[in-house]
Parts: sequence; C-alpha cells; structure tokens
Amino acid sequence: MAEKRSINVQKAKKAIIDVGMKCWQKGWVASNDGNISYRIGENEILCTPTCVSKGMLTMNNLCTVDMDGKLIHPSDYLPSSELKMHLRVFKERPDVGSVFHAHPPYATAHAVAGIPLTECIMPEIVIGLGSIPLVPYGTPSTEEIPDRLTPFVKDYDAWLLESHGALTAGADPYHSYFRMESLELYAQVLFIAKSLGAIKVLDPEKVRSLIPLRKRFGVENKDNIPR
Repeated sequence: MAEKRSINVQKAKKAIIDVGMKCWQKGWVASNDGNISYRIGENEILCTPTCVSKGMLTMNNLCTVDMDGKLIHPSDYLPSSELKMHLRVFKERPDVGSVFHAHPPYATAHAVAGIPLTECIMPEIVIGLGSIPLVPYGTPSTEEIPDRLTPFVKDYDAWLLESHGALTAGADPYHSYFRMESLELYAQVLFIAKSLGAIKVLDPEKVRSLIPLRKRFGVENKDNIPR
C-alpha cells in the first residue's frame, strides 16, 4: 500500500529543477538525456518532460502524471519516454518517493562493460548503498526495462542498466541524487584502483561490523551487501 504523501508542489518542482541542473553540471547527462520523478501524492507524480535538457528545466515544463503515466493536468510537454521504469519502482516500492536516471560516466562505463558494482571496497558504500546489480539490457522507452528491473527492485536502491546508464531511488529528488553521486564515486574509485593494479577488498569480519550502521540509511533489511 502506498504511503500517504502531502508535498508542497512548488518546492517539489524546485527540487527537481535543482537536481536536474546539478547532474547536468556534473556531466552526467548530455542533450536531453536522463529523467527525474517525484511522487507527491498517492496517485500523483511530478516528472521531467521528454526532449528538454536537465540543465534547462523550468517550473512550467515539468509534467504531472498518475501512476499509469497519464497526464493529470494539460501540458504542452509530454512526460519522459522512460517514465515506465520509474513507475515500476514506485509500484514495487511504496517507500520510494523519487527515482533518478542518468548516465554518469564511470557508472555507465560499468553498465556498458556488463560489470556490476559488487565489491566491498569502501565502508561508506557498504553502509549507505550496498551493492549495485546489473539489470539485463532492455529496449529504452518500452516495458522491457521495467520487466528486467522488477526482480532487483525490492532489495536495492541503485541499479546499473546494461548498455544504458544508472538508476537510483530515494525519499525525494535530493536523496536519489545523493545515491547517484555515491554510485558514481564508487565506480570511479574502483576504476582507478584497478588501473593501479590492486583492489583491497574488505574482509567479511569488517563487512559484518558495518551492518548495524545501515539502519540510519534505511537499508538494513535489504539483501544487498556487496560480496
């Protein structure tokens, strides 16, 4: 059952615009790439429109849709064509308030190479995010990606989309943005460590000592600990 939400629409729009600008400035998206959504009611979702740069979002071009992706209010803009995967996360995870899709270079490189992020190399990742699985390839803008994503939705808060990019979920747009930021740093550090020729993985005892700390990040009951 969906959690009841009562969120100020103007503040919600500003959060999406801010996150869009931040990810555009970081080079996580090019052209019209990426999409952001924010669940503001039981059957009401704000989302970014198709064919608009994340660095050029305005209050007027954000779309409001229902849980089936249909526009609630008339608009000159259409919702992102990849909203389907956002909706699947919302339907499977009533605790999630926001979903964020982008193409951060290091994380996307792992997605293109078909390499999940599952190694315990940083305490911060074990505590706050867990491992990041690789979701098998699906055709963008179709139900293929949501269908392939579904088996991974409940136990993870971040996902690599094979040959596509990355997806994160959180309580609000900032939360999902911060998870994307952590995901990209994880991928970048792992890449640099491999280029140095060695990766020192945390041993199982050290990993176990981190588990009690996961509660404050809301991931304590998820089976997503890096192996």
